[in-house]
Amino acid sequence: MEDDTERALKLFIVLSRASKVLLEEAHKPIEKHGLNPTEFAVLELLYHKGRQPIQKIGQKILLRSGSMTYVVDKLAARGLLERVYCEEDKRVTYMSITTAGVELITSVFPKHQENINQLLSALSVDEQETAIILLKKLGLSIKNLS
Repeated sequence: MEDDTERALKLFIVLSRASKVLLEEAHKPIEKHGLNPTEFAVLELLYHKGRQPIQKIGQKILLRSGSMTYVVDKLAARGLLERVYCEEDKRVTYMSITTAGVELITSVFPKHQENINQLLSALSVDEQETAIILLKKLGLSIKNLS
């Protein structure tokens, strides 16, 4: 039993450290463009998925509603997003990426994509596929516990 616990703790530490280093390195090119990771995630989501209700954006990028409003307001103030009010339901507000937002994300995203590819290149294609399967399994099992 002690070996199982020690192995689980070691795995937790290794995953935590790898995640921290990976995220720090993945964020560097994004931050060079004056975006924090959350702002980048919002722009990337709207660029790839089109306009979204503010509530859905927060759910998709795992951000609380108060924080979401702050991020969206900052991006709108920079002219990267705009609010589109729903005609059918006045309680719903969509966020849409502007032309300036599209220009920014299309200049940042390819570099981000290449950076991620480089950061994960230490693993072979098969190892990456295995990691995807194992980490999904882990995430789903934890989600089912709560």
